[in-house]
Amino acid sequence: MRGLGTILNVAGILLGGTVGVLFGKRVRPQMQKTLLQAVGICVMFLGIAGCMEEMFAVTQDGLQSGGTMMMIASFAIGALLGEWLDLEDKIERFGAYLKRKSGSEDDASFVSGFVTASMTVCIGAMAVVGAIEDGLSGDYSVLLAKAVLDMIIIAVMAASMGKGCLFSALPVAILQGLITLIAVWLEPIMTEQALSNLSLTGSVLIFCVGANLIWEKKFRAANLLPAIVVAVLYSLIP
Repeated sequence: MRGLGTILNVAGILLGGTVGVLFGKRVRPQMQKTLLQAVGICVMFLGIAGCMEEMFAVTQDGLQSGGTMMMIASFAIGALLGEWLDLEDKIERFGAYLKRKSGSEDDASFVSGFVTASMTVCIGAMAVVGAIEDGLSGDYSVLLAKAVLDMIIIAVMAASMGKGCLFSALPVAILQGLITLIAVWLEPIMTEQALSNLSLTGSVLIFCVGANLIWEKKFRAANLLPAIVVAVLYSLIP
């Protein structure tokens, strides 16, 4: 069944978020803050590990790096596009809309929880590769693995940031569902180099999300999202 991977991913986020919210109500605010910082550290190192994996390669001559120019160009152009579109504000307004519709006006961390969780679970090569494989052959193994990872991450996030994290299931459903539907057209574009570029830029964004968890929004990470698209397009340059 095509699309089952995204369904499982959404279910994992909802389950993890529900467990996290219920658990979070039982812990002290100071413990929630420490838990949030712990998640931030883990997310930052996930980003660092992803960057290292894509930028460095062990050869006979030693350790070699690559992708620097692509990364700089992608983030420079992506930042300009993101600020022009003001994606951060639009996503926050959508979060505020969900906050009103869900009757969560008294939840001060709802919007930040929604934005941060959405950025964490939507960015990365697993979402794209998994959704394409699901759309082409019905193979949902990658998205199943992502569902388990997201469930754990969202559970911990929701324990400290509240039920806004549960609503990150919505952008996951939209993004991965759309990729699954148009997988036939995306497959020729998502070459090995394109996926490598996407993974590298996505890992940098994940690092920014982790930094925001620890130091309270030092980066307007959502406005850097176009860097991922630019990185994929960069791979098409001969």
